[in-house]
Amino acid sequence: MHTPRRFLPSTALLAAFEAAARTGSVTTAARELSLTQSAVSRQIKLLEEQLEVELFARERQSIRLTAAGAAYAREIREALRKISTASFNLHANPRGGTLDLAILPTFGTRWLAPRLPKFLVQNPGITINLATRLTYFDFRTEALDAAIHFGPRDWPGVEMALLRSEQVVPACSPELKNQYRFCGASDLRKAPLLSIATRPNAWDRWFSAHDVPGGSGQTMYFDQFATVAQAAMVGVGVALLPTFLIQEELASGNLVLALDLPMQSAERYYLVWPPERSTHPPLVAFREWLLAETVADR
Repeated sequence: MHTPRRFLPSTALLAAFEAAARTGSVTTAARELSLTQSAVSRQIKLLEEQLEVELFARERQSIRLTAAGAAYAREIREALRKISTASFNLHANPRGGTLDLAILPTFGTRWLAPRLPKFLVQNPGITINLATRLTYFDFRTEALDAAIHFGPRDWPGVEMALLRSEQVVPACSPELKNQYRFCGASDLRKAPLLSIATRPNAWDRWFSAHDVPGGSGQTMYFDQFATVAQAAMVGVGVALLPTFLIQEELASGNLVLALDLPMQSAERYYLVWPPERSTHPPLVAFREWLLAETVADR
């Protein structure tokens, strides 16, 4: 779609406007941009004429953003930031070897981060930028190349590669286990139960898998596995946790199995990406490496 010229102002006009909007002063903006005060004023005026909207109210020797100007400044500031970041990344790696990846916080810190140095050694021209996401998002509105996703295979409009399955176990502090002396699955309902908010039915599934009718009853919810694991370690309750993410805590004894009754999660971990990024070289390299790293877990 062809965008009319009036809606694509030059970056020089936008930079002058953004600097004046941020500093509240044409003089300060001119100093920041190494321009004269009159040049900045002229660029802002040209922008207003091009958009046919008044961006500043002029009051004697001062300027004040109009309501329209304030809204426009927020949008333009973010757009200029993205342009600057893209230019910096390109300068740092002229081959365009940057992968912007969304990760699940605990999976990212516990599983992915310790393995990343090996990938970077094998692929010295690639830079990876990581951003945490807990839920689905829209690749069309976020500048990300791919994401690590946990859930069913139901993310529309993306391509996916299965990474691994997971097994969860009821885990708690040694003190809590000694306090309740669990003998069977139904005994866990006597203790406080902890879960992550994105998995609201996990305990119901666990009790059903171990032939305990009636569901889990009252459960405390947390927004991240790191938080729920910490709560379990200090004795708040029993948490359902993926075994591959709590190996250190189990080995150290900070967490113990309330009962040795695991459950295979119905959901899986996937690498997902928008179709138009499928052949992006850093993503291709990362995807091949990640699938090799998780082959044993599939």
